[in-house]
Amino acid sequence: MKQTSENIFKCFATVFTVAILFMSCGDQYERVGEEAVKPIFPQGVAQNFTLTYTESKEELSSQDSSQSRVIAVLKSPISEDFDNQSFKFRTFPEGLTVDFFDEKNQKSVISADYGIVYSQTNLIDLRGNVVIETHDGKKLETPQLFFDRKNNWIFTEETFTYTNPEDGTVMDGEGMDFNKDFSFFKAHKTYGLMTIKEEE
Repeated sequence: MKQTSENIFKCFATVFTVAILFMSCGDQYERVGEEAVKPIFPQGVAQNFTLTYTESKEELSSQDSSQSRVIAVLKSPISEDFDNQSFKFRTFPEGLTVDFFDEKNQKSVISADYGIVYSQTNLIDLRGNVVIETHDGKKLETPQLFFDRKNNWIFTEETFTYTNPEDGTVMDGEGMDFNKDFSFFKAHKTYGLMTIKEEE
């Protein structure tokens, strides 16, 4: 009986010692960089998302739509709404397509594999296979592009290929900015082959 009591006491002492060791070994590792970033979650997720931007010459009532004009239609398979963050934004993790309409209702299209819309700064960040095709056939291809909605200004610091069927040119470069209808276009650096269509 005495032997059994001693064994029970030794087992209890061992378990107690191990428990104290585990409790005293707290995680003192200080996480920095990406490890320190806390995960964030969207307040809402929408599938088959469509957002229509309109403008009007004068203020309208909620029932009046006759004087408004569609200026853009954004479509995406999935939209994640992060308006629950202090710096509000919306992501399009499976890509997006934006149809732009000018005053003559001519359509230009922007598509990308991924997009972020920053609500507070009116800036759109497009990434991955970004392609702009204008109504008159001009085409721009780049890995990343920013669109400033407030100033109607588009820019990138990445490489790009710009094709203009009007004069038959293909331009490669790095870094550029332009307005939304390509009437002003500034390439920071051009290189590679430029093809110019010869007149017959």
